[in-house]
Amino acid sequence: MDIASNSLHQRTLNNAIKATGVGLHTGEKVYLTLKPAPENTGIVFVRSDLETQSSIQALAQNVSATTLATTLTNGDADISTVEHLMSAFAGLGVDNAVVEVSANELPIMDGSSAPFVFLLQSAGVAEQSATKKFVRIMRTVRVEDGDAFAELAPHPGFQLNYTMEYDHPVFKRHEHSVCLEFSSATYIKEVSRARTFGFLADYEKLKTMNLAKGGSLDNAVVVDDYQILNEEGLRLEDEFVKHKLLDAIGDLYLLGHAVIGRFEGHKSGHGLNNKLVRAVLADQDAYEVVIGDELDHELVATLNPVAEAG
Repeated sequence: MDIASNSLHQRTLNNAIKATGVGLHTGEKVYLTLKPAPENTGIVFVRSDLETQSSIQALAQNVSATTLATTLTNGDADISTVEHLMSAFAGLGVDNAVVEVSANELPIMDGSSAPFVFLLQSAGVAEQSATKKFVRIMRTVRVEDGDAFAELAPHPGFQLNYTMEYDHPVFKRHEHSVCLEFSSATYIKEVSRARTFGFLADYEKLKTMNLAKGGSLDNAVVVDDYQILNEEGLRLEDEFVKHKLLDAIGDLYLLGHAVIGRFEGHKSGHGLNNKLVRAVLADQDAYEVVIGDELDHELVATLNPVAEAG
């Protein structure tokens, strides 16, 4: 890594890297290329299969759908299931990158963000000259939908709390809440390997709707009425709730910068997470964009640590 331990600088990739995978809903082969990008570019998606290669900035205001996944749109170009890759970018502190995709959906890989973390680590993360920016939450913003809610509040660092509730015997046997102080090391070890999950009945219903064509036990934890169907079981005892946290980290990164604040989610999903980000951005008193030079040195070391390989 080309990164000092307390770096205040933006990050991109050292090299371009390619991968292939299957689209969760289309079942089709998807070609993916991650490329370095100049300072202050942000994360930009490009549909390489379209005649007019429209770029889509990875920002909350470009989210057009949140059913089953987060979808970004610009004009006639859209790209869905971006949350796991966005989560990996956030986890490794990558500010600037171009993502070329040969379809309207990112490959699902193994259902977690670990394969994307591996790709980023393989490409190498490079320090840039420009100073890193953060979105600091200045006052609490909360959005609700029935008994579900998502909230961002002031906090000296980046803390994430999540609680899930399912009236189901499998979920009752496993941890349903988590509290995490964010760091790259913690993200890689405790969050990135958590796979998406779903119910067998819902999966079969999606199949009849011509969706989830690429879904399998290789890229999701599948639960029937009584048990986990994957032979290997869970990777983590709290894998279910950790995946909800993984999704939230990706959705929050659509603020455009890393967060200084505390996130709390209760039964929230992509829709409520995006509603929260939009609510924060709509309230100019709720946040401020700060550069790393303005922050306490110890705080920056926590927010922007070295993303070590492995």
